Amino acid sequence: MTNEIKSRVIGNLGHITLNRPKALNALTYAMCEEMTKLLLAWEADPKIGAVLVDGAGDRAFCAGGDVILLHDSGKVGDNRAEDFWRIEYALNELIHRYSKPYISLIDGIVMGGGVGLSVHGRLRVAGDDTLFAMPETGIGYFPDVGGSYFLPRLGMEIGQWLGLTGARLKTPLVCELGVANAYVPSADHAALIEALGKASLDGSDSAVANVMVKFVKSPPVGEGVPASVSAFGEKTVPAILRALDQDGSEWAQKQALSIRRKSPLACCVSFEALRRGAKMTFREAMTQELDISLNFLKTQDFYEGIRAQLIDKDRNPGWSHEDAASVQESHIQRLFRQTANPPQEFHP
Repeated sequence: MTNEIKSRVIGNLGHITLNRPKALNALTYAMCEEMTKLLLAWEADPKIGAVLVDGAGDRAFCAGGDVILLHDSGKVGDNRAEDFWRIEYALNELIHRYSKPYISLIDGIVMGGGVGLSVHGRLRVAGDDTLFAMPETGIGYFPDVGGSYFLPRLGMEIGQWLGLTGARLKTPLVCELGVANAYVPSADHAALIEALGKASLDGSDSAVANVMVKFVKSPPVGEGVPASVSAFGEKTVPAILRALDQDGSEWAQKQALSIRRKSPLACCVSFEALRRGAKMTFREAMTQELDISLNFLKTQDFYEGIRAQLIDKDRNPGWSHEDAASVQESHIQRLFRQTANPPQEFHP
């Protein structure tokens, strides 16, 4: 048991709350372990008809994982990083194949590990303050937690844009692009949970839908994605940058500047991971991601990115490559080497 997770059963609803509000509900090993136990127990319990997950506080659903732990583990060469990734990725897979309706209320910040706890579930409910991003290339890493599977399925151009730049999406775009598939105003979230707890949930989508229909509203309208996003359909990261430079629009210039600030190696590996992930099953993508993650522990950029962004906070990382054009194919491919047994798989 851990106090970093709160759980309760309300009628036929299993309710999990991520309970580290001061840390923006960032994931720990204990949280992944407790969530796994709860989900497995509730999947096997005929009295539980659906599961809902939200975050404590008013700032975040979940802002990611404990990357300082990953950094420190890699530095000393112990098993903490691998152990964390294994249980986190297995939890992502459990959510992806969960047999009962899995509802995530993704209000506030939902980034990194928080994306893995939400986007693979059946119902992703945005609120008024949803802020979605996969910002991993900025710390010399790649969009994991199933990002290599989920992002390209938003459309390759959209997926590569989000994966390479770490672009932050607010509620309108989150709903328009399909990251969320329902919008419920934040003020109604408590009432939605109460209504689900009073309903006769039987494990079917229709039973949940009968409740949701009373709360779901049309999402607010935003500016949409500029046509310039087509540049992200190019075949390499340098080609994407050339296309953005040639486009010349203010939006394109901002995206190019964003990519050039990120780790060139991480951007090239991310691009390749999404390209491969588009053709993989979820299980294959997660197995690939574990290999890539463990291989990143052997790179300069992983430690430099975390140091510059989160430890020293000087925002001046010393990347291993000057730019994306200097990243050779062999540098990319060695991040895809098989280094471990596949992630474990949880079954009820």
